[in-house]
Amino acid sequence: MTSPLSEPNNADTAAESLARYIDHTLLAPDASRADILRLCAEAAEHHFKSVCVNPVWVETAKKALLGTGVLTCTVVGFPLGTHNTDVKVFEARGATMDGAEEVDMVINIAAARALDKDALVSDISAVAEVVHAEEALLKVIIETSLLSDDEKVLACQAAVEAGADYVKTSTGFNGGGATAQDVALMRQSVGPELGVKASGGVRTKDKALEMIAAGATRIGTSSGIAIVSGGAGGSGY
Repeated sequence: MTSPLSEPNNADTAAESLARYIDHTLLAPDASRADILRLCAEAAEHHFKSVCVNPVWVETAKKALLGTGVLTCTVVGFPLGTHNTDVKVFEARGATMDGAEEVDMVINIAAARALDKDALVSDISAVAEVVHAEEALLKVIIETSLLSDDEKVLACQAAVEAGADYVKTSTGFNGGGATAQDVALMRQSVGPELGVKASGGVRTKDKALEMIAAGATRIGTSSGIAIVSGGAGGSGY
């Protein structure tokens, strides 16, 4: 199991090192097998940290990435977080059995809005148990655009208590996206031991570097190639 602490040093931002922050992402519902294979080939070429795909594509991505050093990541309870916990657990178990090495789950956002920390811990810890049983990592999406600062802090604290490996800003599907202010708040809330993933709207190298400076150890984006080449990505994730 890869530790968040094995991420590149924040001071080292050469293209090769920057690439190792990036989860090369394609979560569009109409993505085809050819699209996923192209994503994997790009990730291998640029030495990205992982590809992040919907659960139906985990086996395809895992096979395509064999021997490349690129991890396979998927999503659970996506994109609303409104699945019952046992459904999230079932999804996570299936994903890791299919070969996912990282799982990004969406929290129960209503519980965060209600400041119900116990409900959040229960939801996250159940998924963490099955993910860690397969020696995979769990990232917890708190959907910052829908929460107040107090709610963001509570969600981060719940993720720590529940044994998550990362907290993550956004799905990219519910408005808003990563901001340096949110990343800094999340980093302060979880301390130095957990990873922080900035996702949603990170499409340029400057934006990625801003997130890293604020405390991010991973960047979720569909604009990874543009980021490492110094260009600008499109309007996607």
